[in-house]
Amino acid sequence: MLNENMKAIRKSKGLSQQELAVKLSVVRQTVSKWEQGLSVPDSDMLISISEVLETPVSTLLGENVIEPEASDLKAISEKLEVINLQLAQRKTTRKRILHWLLISLCVVIVAIFAILWVIESPYLGWDYSDPETAVLGVAFHSLEWLFVRVAPIIFIGAIIGVILTWKKE
Repeated sequence: MLNENMKAIRKSKGLSQQELAVKLSVVRQTVSKWEQGLSVPDSDMLISISEVLETPVSTLLGENVIEPEASDLKAISEKLEVINLQLAQRKTTRKRILHWLLISLCVVIVAIFAILWVIESPYLGWDYSDPETAVLGVAFHSLEWLFVRVAPIIFIGAIIGVILTWKKE
């Protein structure tokens, strides 16, 4: 068991017998004898081999360690599944929030247009000879002018956003 495991692990690490021998401060023939099963390393050397090969001594001696790895993998996969579900829920929540924000934006734009339509631009009838009224009238007119030109573009974009974030069940 030890000889087969040591040889397989050494090869999986990409080490030659000579490279392993140098790291262990032994001759290549010693490593060869271990791998052929003609001799066995002492306990101190076995610990050195496990350190160089970065493998537990129990694995070198042939202990079956597949089951703990499988349970570890199962635990990791369960944790990843939980994380993926949490990320999916966050994405759904963000999409829902964005959907309702876009609907709210559409409602606000329609409400402002309705207000502007109802008040019929009262600043046009203001007395512009008074400096305070003139400044307020120009500011109000500028905001209305900008809103009337930009709001339809924003409204169309918001409608498209509402359609794209619509939850299809």
